[in-house]
Amino acid sequence: MQIFLIFLAVAGLFIIVMYNSLIAKKNQVENIFAGVDTILKKRFDLIPNLVASVERYMEHEQAILTKVTELRAQAMKPNLSNDQKVALDGKLSAALGSITVAMENYPDLKANENVMHLQRSLNEIEEQISAARRAYNQSVTDLNNAIEMFPTNLIAGWMNLDRKAVFEITAHERQNVNVHQLFQRP
Repeated sequence: MQIFLIFLAVAGLFIIVMYNSLIAKKNQVENIFAGVDTILKKRFDLIPNLVASVERYMEHEQAILTKVTELRAQAMKPNLSNDQKVALDGKLSAALGSITVAMENYPDLKANENVMHLQRSLNEIEEQISAARRAYNQSVTDLNNAIEMFPTNLIAGWMNLDRKAVFEITAHERQNVNVHQLFQRP
């Protein structure tokens, strides 16, 4: 009987440790995503200033500016899921990259001090976003591993924990850059 009670106590302790570990991993993912969200908000706040600054110079690239503005508006909607935020972030990153490439065709714009300051700020925020994405992806991977691996998968199933999506680059961003094309002027 004593051995059974000891076994029961060890099993109970083991279950408590697994449960607490899963809760800690889930909370870490949520905390890191909140940090990513904060940095994304900084980028979203910077975008209107960047668009306003480059708009008068980049009349030919109006479609890019419109797309960036639309994506920002979508991203600022309340009650977006984390997966929707991740998807919008990828689209917005690609659109902002298009603005950066398009700016190369406008020497007056590149020389404008306000635009250069905004560009540096945007680059800094993009680096922060990149670092935050890496931390988030690692945290999500840890949680997803715990959700799928035995024996924590049993507790995770009981807790109704689902896998989380990691930040991924778009198929467009995976393609090699055509450097020759970047150096051609229209």
